[in-house]
Amino acid sequence: MELRLELFVKSLERSMEFYCDVLGFNAPKEIKSDYLSIRKGDVVLGLGKMEKLPDTHPLKVSRDDQQVGLGVEIVLKVEDVYEVYNHVVAKGYSIQSELTKQSWGMVDFRIVDPDGYYLRITSNN
Repeated sequence: MELRLELFVKSLERSMEFYCDVLGFNAPKEIKSDYLSIRKGDVVLGLGKMEKLPDTHPLKVSRDDQQVGLGVEIVLKVEDVYEVYNHVVAKGYSIQSELTKQSWGMVDFRIVDPDGYYLRITSNN
C-alpha cells in the first residue's frame, strides 16, 4: 500500500511555488492542466484546482470563510528538521509553531500552506 495525498487548491501556481520552492518538492516544467503531481522522496502530492470539483463533492469549498483541511494534520518526516526549518525561514515563510522537542522524542515545527493545509515537519534529531 502507498499513500498519496490530493490537495484541492485555489491556485496551482501558488501551491506549486510553496511546495517546490519552500519545501523542495520536484517542480514540473509547466502546468498543462488543472491538476499536477509533485514528489519529494516517497511523498507524492496531487494538486488540483478547487474550482474544478463538482459542487456536490464533499471537499468542495464554496465560501471564502470555509476552512480547507479541517481536522487533518499532514506530517512530513524529514532527515534533518533543522535544515528544512532554516530553509523555510530563509524563504521568509511564516512559521505557525517554532521548533520544539516533543515529549515523544521527535523535533518538529508547523506551518500552514497557502490554502490553509496544516503541516508538521518532523524528524528524530
